Amino acid sequence: MSHYLSLILFVPLAGALLLLLVPKQNENAIRWIANVVALLGFAISIPLWFPSFYDPQVAGFQLIERAPWIPSIGAEYFLGVDGLSTLLILLTTMMGFIAVLSSWAAITERVKEYYIFLLVLQTGMLGAFMALDFLLFFLFWEVMLVPMYFLIGIWGSANRLYSAIKFFLFTLVGSVIMLLGILSLYFYSQSVTGVYSFDVTQFQKLTLPYDLQWWIFLAFFLGFAVKVPMFPFHTWLPDAHTDAPTAGSVILAAVMLKMGTYGFLRFSLPILPEATRAYVPFIAVLSIIGIVYGALVALAQKDWKRLVAYSSVSHMAMVMLGMFALNPVGITGSIVQQLNHGISTGALFLIVGIVYERRHTREISEYGGLSKVMPVFAAIFLIMTMSSIGLPTLNGFIGELLILQGVFTYSKLWAAFAASGIVLGAVYMLTLYQRTMFGKVENPKNERLLDLSHREFATFAPLLILAVWMGLYPAPFLRRLETSVQRIVARVNTQYPQPTAALTPGAPGTPVPAANAAPAVPVTPGQTVGGAR
Repeated sequence: MSHYLSLILFVPLAGALLLLLVPKQNENAIRWIANVVALLGFAISIPLWFPSFYDPQVAGFQLIERAPWIPSIGAEYFLGVDGLSTLLILLTTMMGFIAVLSSWAAITERVKEYYIFLLVLQTGMLGAFMALDFLLFFLFWEVMLVPMYFLIGIWGSANRLYSAIKFFLFTLVGSVIMLLGILSLYFYSQSVTGVYSFDVTQFQKLTLPYDLQWWIFLAFFLGFAVKVPMFPFHTWLPDAHTDAPTAGSVILAAVMLKMGTYGFLRFSLPILPEATRAYVPFIAVLSIIGIVYGALVALAQKDWKRLVAYSSVSHMAMVMLGMFALNPVGITGSIVQQLNHGISTGALFLIVGIVYERRHTREISEYGGLSKVMPVFAAIFLIMTMSSIGLPTLNGFIGELLILQGVFTYSKLWAAFAASGIVLGAVYMLTLYQRTMFGKVENPKNERLLDLSHREFATFAPLLILAVWMGLYPAPFLRRLETSVQRIVARVNTQYPQPTAALTPGAPGTPVPAANAAPAVPVTPGQTVGGAR
């Protein structure tokens, strides 16, 4: 299909436009239309998983769509996907449908506006993962801000306005600085090629002067680090998560945080390889602080949702550490762990949302013994707790294993700090589960709580399936990432041997074509490039 990506991209937006025509009093019709559109968007994206649509053995971007957009400045409507973006698109459409379905009973005011914002947000996120024109990417990146701002500010809890404004300002400041980096690339590319263009694939072939790379990397870092969020740019996240409606928290944790890590993988590492290597120690220190700090602060939380929010700070710092090991195993583990975090943490926010709908409190001390009155709920919570802490046979384990292996190759000390974050993660998650699920039901308000409805169970079903599938048989996901990871490593770490077939035992490696390889970069004495110190 020549316009397959555009179809995936604009189905949610078409649903939002359709909702504009429905009278706001007809709330059930609005809910049904939103759910059908979200399910349709997910169903349309599923073929991306199959080789007949996207062949993971072919290097480079596929399903390309190009058309003039703003010819006077060289901007194009330019879409394309590789193994990294196809997995993130599938995660986005699935979590978008789950978020819409989870809102059925939770949202009772301004229902029409709520679903319109949720569907517009979906289009913004999908566009950012598909865009290969840097200006188009920036447009979708900014589009995401507005609906999330309103979702938090209108349908959030007590401090919703403060949290919404904080989220908006943090992200906007980072985005404006990132735009300056994009313009620097744009004008340098024109000085070399004589053509004005925002084409990301052309930027990835440039060899920029180190001094220019250094500053552009810093501009990109500020834009992407806020979104991840990395320490010390993380302070907006706990507030946004705590005050957002359940669907907002699910989308924020499962998809929007991945925008930052995707930005590093798509732009910073392949376009700015020398600066990336120079910044490795700086990124690693911030990531290690984030891993330990996020886990320790999560352990001290009394608010259920805030605990899960701080766990995201720790988990995403682990993702960053694996990525900046700059070897195939670490980068692959980083991408897999992004998917795992979306599945497990998205499920944990759904779990908090369900008890909040019933009790209207998130205080951990208000609960206890829930496994006696909500056994199905308790069973799902247990599986997702084990997924979050990386129990073998569940999805979290394979991502953490690959990250630790990649980081250990670079620095044993860094790997030790990363492992401490895993241990602390087990402590705060098991403590939370013990306090809320075990013991006697001492609070009378908890005695008659209803277990999961069929609709609520349906929101967890795909997450449970994926958690077990990725834990027991991750090979299809790893194979899909091979060529994308090889292309990144060929740019950022030219001394690393190719190919990387060892990541998926038994799978044939696909060597990177010479045209994709970066020219060798001279290494100064004492400089480390990806390998063991």
